[in-house]
Amino acid sequence: MPTTTGTIRTERADFRSRGVRCAAWLTLPESAGPHPGVVLVHGLGATHDMMLAQYEQHFAKAGIATLAFDYRNTGESEGEPRQHISLKHQRHDVAAALVRLKRCLHVDAARVGLWGTSLGGMNVVRVAAGRDDVAAAVVQCPIVHGPSAARRLGLAASLRLTPAIIEDVLRAVTRRGRRHVPIVAPPASLAMVSVAGAQAGWNSTVPPGGRFDNRIVALDAVAMVASSALRHARNVSAPLLVCVCDRETLMDPRYAVLVAQRAPRGQARHFDSDHFAIYHPPLVGRVLAVQTAFLQEHLDVRT
Repeated sequence: MPTTTGTIRTERADFRSRGVRCAAWLTLPESAGPHPGVVLVHGLGATHDMMLAQYEQHFAKAGIATLAFDYRNTGESEGEPRQHISLKHQRHDVAAALVRLKRCLHVDAARVGLWGTSLGGMNVVRVAAGRDDVAAAVVQCPIVHGPSAARRLGLAASLRLTPAIIEDVLRAVTRRGRRHVPIVAPPASLAMVSVAGAQAGWNSTVPPGGRFDNRIVALDAVAMVASSALRHARNVSAPLLVCVCDRETLMDPRYAVLVAQRAPRGQARHFDSDHFAIYHPPLVGRVLAVQTAFLQEHLDVRT
């Protein structure tokens, strides 16, 4: 059933990604279509109810349709094991979401782009690099280079994870269920992310009454820290806006700048922010103004 968020209606628009149902939410501008649109691609462990409503509403009011979704194995989407977070599978979900948005009756399939935040930025760059039907792409506080994120997290954090990763491998081989670890926890705790301020930052994106499933399959951490979008950036033919947080908490921000430099039509905009302030007032308003102007230009928004 349709739900109402703010002043513009959001309705369910689920799709299938290689046989798995992904829960999705479509928000259309109130003006007559067909509209340009963007797929909203979230970060590590995040789901639709974690801050995406403000982007759905803002872009829809600016004449841009949005399709937000929960990745497989998370949130309201199907898939097992729960909280198995594979970037490869997530990219399949992003590609399927693009197809779903392009097929929407009130969306102009020739004017569809991608928007990604945090680890979603990695997925956006890599998906856009493999397609010629992405009209524009925007990433903010993007985590685009796993090795840099691993260095920021530190050797001690990696060593704390090692026994859990070994246990998860053994469980997977013997089919005894998977070993989970927290996604985020206080410093010196067992978690994939344990840098100072990260737990409070993640929690700040969870609305009252919302829920954050703070778990990830332990072995998934290995693939994530080995992933990178740097060499893929050269193949992004679409205009690409990279919103860089100059006080980035989870990765050296120079790698976000490097993605913008390597993309043929890339540009970087810098903001005085850590990884999480960009989601909240007063900064979120300034960031959205920049992103909206970029999308209106490159998606040919006709207001």
